[in-house]
Parts: sequence; C-alpha cells; structure tokens
Amino acid sequence: MKAVVLLSGGLDSSTVLYQARLAGHECYAISFDYHQRHRQELNSAIAIADSAGVKQHQIVEFNLSLWGGSALTDLDIALPQNRSLLDMSSQIPVTYVPARNTIFLSFALGYAEAIAADLVYLGVNALDYSGYPDCRPDYIQAMQEVYRLGTKQGRLGQPIQIVAPLIDLKKTEIIQLGDRLGVPWAKTWSCYSSSEGNHPVACGACDSCRLRLAAFAELGLTDPIPYV
Repeated sequence: MKAVVLLSGGLDSSTVLYQARLAGHECYAISFDYHQRHRQELNSAIAIADSAGVKQHQIVEFNLSLWGGSALTDLDIALPQNRSLLDMSSQIPVTYVPARNTIFLSFALGYAEAIAADLVYLGVNALDYSGYPDCRPDYIQAMQEVYRLGTKQGRLGQPIQIVAPLIDLKKTEIIQLGDRLGVPWAKTWSCYSSSEGNHPVACGACDSCRLRLAAFAELGLTDPIPYV
C-alpha cells in the first residue's frame, strides 16, 4: 500500500514515517516550507526522508507569513520562553498557526489521490500540552469525512484513510516507540527558534524544546541534538 506521510522533521512525524515504513508501506513524504520561523526543520525533514529511504519527498512552498497570526509566521510575535508544562496546557499558545493542519492535510490529500495512495499518516498528538485545536481526535474524525466526501476515491467507496498513530501517546511513549523503530533523533529538529546553517543549535527555552527535553529527561536519556 502507498502511504503519504506528513513530515516536519520533528520527533513525532519522524516516528510516524518509520512506523509506516515498518508496516511495509511504500512511503511518499510531504513537507511544507510555509515561511515558518523555524525553517531548520526542513533540513531535518530532508535528512529523515533520506534515512528512511522514501520513494519520493515533496516540499511544498507557500507563504503563511503574508498574514501571520502566529509566533511561527510573524517575527513580531514573541515566542514563549521557559514556560512550565502546566502553563503550556492552560490555553492555546501563540505558536498555533491558524488552520495549519487543515492546509497540510489538504495538500496531502491531493498528493495521495494523484498517486493512488491508500493512506495519509500524520504525527499529531493530543497529549503533548500544546492544546492545538487541529491535533485532537474530533478534528481528525472530521477531516476523515472531508477525505470521504471531497474525493473521487471517497465517492467510489475507497476513501483515503487518515492514520494518526501517536494521537493518544505521551511524548515519552513516542520517544520509546521511536527508539524501537530506530529513528535517528540526532537528525530531527523540534526547536521553534530560527537557527539555521551547518551547525544549528536549539534554544532549549521554547515550548517545543522544553517538551522534548523533559521527555528525554524523564526517560533518563540524553537528547542528541545540541542546545545553547
């Protein structure tokens, strides 16, 4: 079976790609250059796609910084720094990008139907304290109905299936799963900072870094990527 995998280059999407590969699917990765602050993640996505031996890797470019609305697409909005996990879980953060997963899943759907794929994998997670509305089970269920109603394959009774295997896992459980699958964590990138170049360094203070570091620490492991 062919599977399109949304690949950001982070912990979650990299684990999902390796999981799809283990399931025996022919994997087609899709990543997005939406002029995000943390464009270093695209370099990681390329490295992870290469390490996993995907059939094809598409990088789709569009510019969400044209209207901003998020700390990831508007440099005038400050990134939250050094927040506690409790603070992260209290409200939808300014790093939420309006309708991002709806945009991503729409591109993935078009790609999947064009190549006659059966599945679209994505690494959304509802338990990582992000509070993002487009990472929750009811949202995925609603998008599955869009996949059924909005495509030729769906109307013919063979809808492309959305697979979100990490949605109910803790970050520590995702890391444990990735370890079993052999995900090369040193090639991944989670930091929201704008560090780029041959030797990028993660900030260690943004929400994404803190979640990642806390999960590795809870497991008694050392995160292999460099931090400030």
